[in-house]
Parts: sequence; structure tokens; C-alpha cells
Amino acid sequence: MAAAAWVMVVAVAVAVAVSSSPATCADDQEQQALVPGVMIFGDSVVDAGNNNRLPTLVRADFPPYGRDFPATHAPTGRFCNGKLATDYTVDSLGLAAYPPAYLGQEARSDNRTLLHGANFASGASGYLDATAALYGAISLSRQLDYFREYKAKVAAGAGREKAAALTSESIYVVSAGTSDYVQNYYVNPVLAATYTSDQFADVLMQPYTTFIEGLYGQGARRIGVTSLPPMGCLPASVTLFGGGGGCVERLNNDSRIFNTKLEAASDAIRRQHSDLKLLVFDIYNPLSDLVSNPTSAGFFESRRACCGTGTIETSVLCHQGAPGTCANATGYVFWDGFHPTDAANKVLADALLLQGLQLIS
Repeated sequence: MAAAAWVMVVAVAVAVAVSSSPATCADDQEQQALVPGVMIFGDSVVDAGNNNRLPTLVRADFPPYGRDFPATHAPTGRFCNGKLATDYTVDSLGLAAYPPAYLGQEARSDNRTLLHGANFASGASGYLDATAALYGAISLSRQLDYFREYKAKVAAGAGREKAAALTSESIYVVSAGTSDYVQNYYVNPVLAATYTSDQFADVLMQPYTTFIEGLYGQGARRIGVTSLPPMGCLPASVTLFGGGGGCVERLNNDSRIFNTKLEAASDAIRRQHSDLKLLVFDIYNPLSDLVSNPTSAGFFESRRACCGTGTIETSVLCHQGAPGTCANATGYVFWDGFHPTDAANKVLADALLLQGLQLIS
């Protein structure tokens, strides 16, 4: 479906949902929001600045990151030139502010900023704690620990009743898995010798299940998990693992295998908990469509990224002096070697929101 059509369908669906929400006089912002909050876990695709506080090279708190972020045009720690897909999702849900990075100064200095959710994600984190350890990132198990801490802060400040409602009614977004492959399995000869890619996908299902069960045990009831993207189409993957200018089919096949197993593991979890809404968001096909047919969505470049040479630059390699960085990223699908641009994130967010309407119903 063309990008414009996605936007129109989503806009109508959200407008209907908002207009049918019961109105109160208490708080206009809460009145318009479809959910009380959003909780975000995972990797660099959704990290809003937690890695800024860590001694890691996997960070994005310097220019040109953030150059197109609204109002400030300054780096925030997001691995993008502007907004993430989760930011656009929060906009569509009607929340007045983006969930702050839990380790960030804003959240640490004022607990009131946490009353509509928080972002616990960390660039280079994966389902395997070992993946995060390789890069000094926050593992998913540690992110869950921070969530427990977060709940206690909200309960202390807003009361247990409001904290419980926020926990159970919020949307939870989980994005992980890509780093387990691209930054661990594909570059770790020990893992590659121990497991086939099919077996490695099986290995990841255990920590995935453990993490979702952990969220459920902490009160989460509306969880959306992103599938793997077409890993072979990421500019850095093409550079590192490809032999030509096109996508690396071997890596894309690994994504499809993982995604099939992810859906099966999610089905098994759903069968255990009748009160749990657990949805696997398909990110593979929307991003694959953008790469293979960018002009249909208003883009002109989907093979090379905007930053630097567009072939591999990410994090510290994507810096203010990187030669070749494009002046206008709106026509590019990728901002750096691994991450979409603000413009692409808007298209992807529209696709995810349409898929996720069942989580807010």
C-alpha cells in the first residue's frame, strides 16, 4: 500500500478511536490519549538516549544525529536524524510527551516525567545478555530490573492505584534481535561454529520468552514485539557481508526464519495467558517494500545511507565531519548504516500503528 494510503487509513482509525473515548474534565492531555502510557524496551532502533549515560562507543549524542529533531535540532541519543518510529507512534496515541530515557537527566531529576511511561532501551542490546555485554549496553534483563524500579517510583509519587493502572493499561514495545545477529552471531566465529543460523534463532527464543514472561509478571498486558527487519538490506550489512550492491539474501533469510519462530513462540505465550495481548509487529515487509520500491513512498535512495559514504557509518563513525553526508535526508530510507531516517520512520510507524490497533481496543 502506498505511504499516503497508510497515513489516511491510520488517521481515520485513530480519529474514530479518539472521538469514541469517554471525555472527562480532568486533564485534556489524558482525555485525548488512547492509552495512559508507553513503555519501550530493546535496542538502538528505539533507544531515546539511555546509552548517553553509559561508557560505550554505541551512542548517538553528537551531531549530525538529531539535526532534524523537532524544535531543538540537536542530538538526543536517538540513532536517527530526527524522530524514531516509536516517537511517531506516541504522537498518534495522543500522549503529550515522549517516554523519557530512564537513565536520562529528565527522568532522574523529575519523577513526574515518568507518569506516562519510560524508555529503557539501549543501543546494541539483544535478547542475549551476552550481546549487550560485548558493547557495554543495558541488557534486557537489566532493563526489566529498571522497570521494576520505575514502578516503585511511580507508586511512591502517584499512588499504588494509579501505578497499577498505568502498568496494566500501557502499551509495551519491544525491539530486539538484530544486534544478536549483526553485532554478535555474524562476527563471532565461536557462535557461528556452534550454531547454524536456524539453531541460533531457536537459542534466542528462550530469552525472548523469559523476557515477555517477565513483563507479564510485572503487570504488562498489552505488548507489541517487532519482528526482525530485512537484515540483509541494511547498508552496513551489504558492505560487511554482501558481494554486490543488492541485499544479502542469506541474511534476509535468517530474518524470515527468526520471524517465523518468533510468531510461534508468541503463540505459545498467548496460550498460557488469556488476558495477555501479545502482538508481533511485522517490520520486515514494510521496510523491504521501502528498499525495493522507494519512489512509491516518496524516497529516491534506499541502498546508501545519508551519513558519510552511506555504506557503513554508524554511531561514532557517523560524526559531524563524516565526508559525503547528505544535506537533506528526506529522500533517504536510511540515516546511517543500520537505522532509518526520520522520514522512513514515519512511514514505518504508520504501518505498525495500523497493525497495532488491537492493542488499544
